[in-house]
Amino acid sequence: MATDGACKGNPGPTGWAWVAADGHWAAGAIPQGTNNVGELMGLLKAITDHPDVAHLHIQADSKYAIDTYQSWMDSHRRRGWKTSTGAPTKNRELLEQLIAARDARKAAGLPDVVIEHVRGHRGHVLNEWADERAVRAAEHAAKGVESAWSSLGGHDKLDVAAAPSKKR
Repeated sequence: MATDGACKGNPGPTGWAWVAADGHWAAGAIPQGTNNVGELMGLLKAITDHPDVAHLHIQADSKYAIDTYQSWMDSHRRRGWKTSTGAPTKNRELLEQLIAARDARKAAGLPDVVIEHVRGHRGHVLNEWADERAVRAAEHAAKGVESAWSSLGGHDKLDVAAAPSKKR
């Protein structure tokens, strides 16, 4: 599956999304956030929405989200939620949730998530769909309402055989 985040302004109305190869998806709107918050939320929701998937492979175009998950979040926690320069860690609540999600997989006997970097806006179909969903969610967030939608909760699956239309 692929994840993405979007922000109208930075900070500003924020959206997050994940889209799976089988067409299932989820997206959410946060009235005020940053692009990094959207990227981390997309990753978090992809993990927590699939607690029983043994081999969870996620593609993301955000090096920030990937590096945070694979390297930085544990280092921040060890340093008392400080960066390597001593500044307070940004997005601590999301990092704590990502650690909890990772640890829950481990406690269930599941391997850690595999995260692969893909170049955004380069024709990667699942990434294009995740971007489309995240941008729509950010547009919805501009109305000032936090909400989320999912094909796991009743919305139709996407036809991910081709990239989404650029028209909206």
